[in-house]
Amino acid sequence: MNKLNGRILVMTSVQQEKEAIERGCQDNRVDVVLAGVGPVAAAISTMKALHANTYDLVINAGIAGGFPDRAEVGSLVIAEEIVCADLGAESPEGFLSLDELGFGSSTRIPTESSLVLALSSALADTGLPVHTAPILTLSTVTGTQVTADRLAEFEPHAAAEAMEGYGVALAARENNLPVLEIRAISNAVGPRDRGAWKLKEALEALTSASKVMMEVL
Repeated sequence: MNKLNGRILVMTSVQQEKEAIERGCQDNRVDVVLAGVGPVAAAISTMKALHANTYDLVINAGIAGGFPDRAEVGSLVIAEEIVCADLGAESPEGFLSLDELGFGSSTRIPTESSLVLALSSALADTGLPVHTAPILTLSTVTGTQVTADRLAEFEPHAAAEAMEGYGVALAARENNLPVLEIRAISNAVGPRDRGAWKLKEALEALTSASKVMMEVL
């Protein structure tokens, strides 16, 4: 794959993630911008950045929770699809997504498949553990096994959950730009246990991924 000639916008939610990415992404084609936390803040911040400058690619990058047996702590997940997993309605039969409700908007945004393949192959070649799968966007981080099980049933192939991907992807789609989401796994999706989180290791994996990303894109 030929490298991109244009500029790349990387959106990340908090300063620690931004700094981790900048340590790896030392490339004058790249702007790393804080998106804020959650899909609404991320969408607004991404739109502002896209109105201020011209870009050829938008990336949402950061840390995330990984579904057990799909993405282990310390591994990387590249989204094949970005799925808003809590936008919809409850019903006696279970959760109904916006797509199922027929409101004319999709809660699923595909990523750029050629870039996903190129990046995942390059990361695997360096020995970094990497998975390609749907990544869920949620406004509330999962903290119980009940919710984790419900999400796993809702999207059986999802490997990770985070809070900004769908917002960033919506803004990219509105501007007719390709989008990627890259996440380093800091904890397992399920009962909330901050003592088990591996933030340092996840941020180090994010830096490593950012270095490889710049060699590929």
